[in-house]
Amino acid sequence: MSRTLVIKLTAGAEAPERANQAFTVAATAVAAGATVSLWLTGEAVWFGVPGRAEAFDLPHAAPLAELVAAVLEGGQLTVCTQCAKRRDLTSDDLLPGARIAGAPAFTEEILADNAQAIVY
Repeated sequence: MSRTLVIKLTAGAEAPERANQAFTVAATAVAAGATVSLWLTGEAVWFGVPGRAEAFDLPHAAPLAELVAAVLEGGQLTVCTQCAKRRDLTSDDLLPGARIAGAPAFTEEILADNAQAIVY
């Protein structure tokens, strides 16, 4: 039985190593066959907007755009409802395949059997 990995990223480009680590772990888990749900909160929500990952640069790290694509291809990318509203973002502003959801959905995911939650 496989576990679901639920990752919450609470930082954006202002904390590049933390942001990149969350995406790296998420993309690696997808590649390993895990069920992955990556939640973007705070300034991390901008990574759910087209063009933002391409503008991100961290030396000696995998390109963020590739990591985002891997998560979208094999996992779920979610932008926090309140965080999106504070930035005037709607689902139309997000990458194809990304969604907006709130605390009830996050809580349901992390309390599910065989779920592992990680916060960056």
